[in-house]
Amino acid sequence: MGNVLSQIKMVIALLRELDAEYRAVKERVERSPGLPVPEPTTPFWTVPPANLPTSADAALPSHADVVVIGSGITSASCVRTLLKRGPPGLRIVVLEARDVCTGATGRNGGHVNPPLFHDYKDLKAEFGLDAAKRIIRFRLAHLPALREAVEEADALEHSQLRDIEKLDVYFDQKVFDEQKQALEQWRADMPEEAAGSYVVEGKEASQKFGLSEQVVGVIASPGGAAHPYRIVTSVFAKLLSRYSDQLSIFAHTPCTEITPPSAPSLHYTAHTPRGTLSARHIIHATNGWSSHLLPGMRGKLVPVRGLMTAQRPGTGLPAPALATTPARAHVFYHAPPGYDYLTQLPTVRGELMFGGGAAQGGRVVLSEFGLADDGAYALGIAAHVGGALPEYFGRAHWGGEARADPAEEGEGWAAGRVKALWTGVLGISTDLQPWVGRVPARVSGRAVPAHSEADADAGDGKDAGGATAPAGEWLSGGYTGEGMVHAWLCAHALALMVLGREEDERVREWFPDAFRITEHRWKRASLERLAERF
Repeated sequence: MGNVLSQIKMVIALLRELDAEYRAVKERVERSPGLPVPEPTTPFWTVPPANLPTSADAALPSHADVVVIGSGITSASCVRTLLKRGPPGLRIVVLEARDVCTGATGRNGGHVNPPLFHDYKDLKAEFGLDAAKRIIRFRLAHLPALREAVEEADALEHSQLRDIEKLDVYFDQKVFDEQKQALEQWRADMPEEAAGSYVVEGKEASQKFGLSEQVVGVIASPGGAAHPYRIVTSVFAKLLSRYSDQLSIFAHTPCTEITPPSAPSLHYTAHTPRGTLSARHIIHATNGWSSHLLPGMRGKLVPVRGLMTAQRPGTGLPAPALATTPARAHVFYHAPPGYDYLTQLPTVRGELMFGGGAAQGGRVVLSEFGLADDGAYALGIAAHVGGALPEYFGRAHWGGEARADPAEEGEGWAAGRVKALWTGVLGISTDLQPWVGRVPARVSGRAVPAHSEADADAGDGKDAGGATAPAGEWLSGGYTGEGMVHAWLCAHALALMVLGREEDERVREWFPDAFRITEHRWKRASLERLAERF
């Protein structure tokens, strides 16, 4: 009896602890994430920094047709489409709180590997067969779309965009069995897309892929990897060169407030420490920070802090690609719901770009939910990420610890296995789908200008923006940790919406309706509904 009572007390204590954690998370996600912190951790990706003309000394213009807040992958794609498909003379100003691409994009894992069979069953159940297929095809379209963009920017080699073989590595038999079943369900509906995926079990997987003997199986699929910071900065460099009279980027210029139009004007006012500027369209491309200026998105699009590292490979894993052809990326699934992710740079040193640790011991680390501070990190997560790789590969495959190359002296990196460690702020959608489209007044908390027929036609004569869609605020974000296979084409679609070109570009034929912002969807999304899914 004493043991039973003791166990009951432990359960009650755990439930109280979990309830307190949940209440703390709910409180965090319902308040503003604020502006990006001025002194963030330093991502390995951003060294050396790109040399972009960011109007550091120029005066802020008083007006632009479009103001884009943020300078990551969403912003780069959106600006590119606006300039290439928009009316002649369209003037765009990008406002960035810190240096260009130092938010989530410049801090991620470098994967261009879409979820495929992983959530296909859930997508099909929620949205139907055709919609589920469209979402999967939309994700798969990102690798060729990114390749087209970096080739246009003359940066394919510089961006390190490459084809790889992605390995989903399982250490839990139940999870592996469930995922094998999910793969077959997906293959039955989308055989062409699933043709490159295959399963390797048990010891064969360990031997074939050089992994720990504790691996129960692997599902391999075609995929991609890239240097995300270089993709964005290369695209911006090309746009700034080609459209120097239409595009300005103002780094270290946060947007602190947005004032709605007052009749008869159709222009919003963006406030910054350097002054104000008016614009017909405001595009929010800040992902995890979106709810700072869009209070209605609090509890809908939630900042979550993630952790990444650059590590020296063990001596048994020679650079540059884990001694394999083709190169590989890994996602390691340990105790559910935990997983960690790895790519390796295609360089002589072959650093391992490894992140994760958001779930440990079968529990999500809730302390990181609602945090938008990428200037610090959680010690427990850092310890997990810093120590996991030799266990995932197996110590026999990992080999000894590599030493720092003498040529690295003066670069400022740590000398041990973990060369660099940093955090980034993800934007988690509480209904798990991106948020893309015009922002309703209830979400922004600001009045929307009257959209008359005259507005939709020639505009008010002040700017090229009159040839676009009616004035408004717009959002693309909430990629839930999968920005590299959602953001580029979500932002492309958003730009076409802003330009009023949805019908001309047949956007509804390829863009998932499940991603569109609607008031009905907005009302339903909540942290509670997200918790019910897990």
